[in-house]
Amino acid sequence: MQAQKYFLKAEIILKYLITDDDATDTLITCKSSEISLITTDFDVHQALASIKDYDKFNLNKLKKLFEAVEVVSYAYANKKPKPVLKEEDVENLRKLALGTDIQKQD
Repeated sequence: MQAQKYFLKAEIILKYLITDDDATDTLITCKSSEISLITTDFDVHQALASIKDYDKFNLNKLKKLFEAVEVVSYAYANKKPKPVLKEEDVENLRKLALGTDIQKQD
């Protein structure tokens, strides 16, 4: 039986890296033999670039992400170059990941 592939979008990666969401943590840290996790280098880049100084970023979670998730090349998989990440993309990504309307905190 082949494992089902589950694609991790940037907002899921960001949520995993900066929150303590049990469902997301379990999905990634307790890797199931029935589910194969996959993402692109661009999705990881989007998530990392969306982390703010005031976020509770856990480096150990990033290490676990690379251990548990297959990361493939966006350019290779999509046969086109990676898009440029814009500030509005970061804001939208944070809204999706955190489920709230994020106010800018300086």
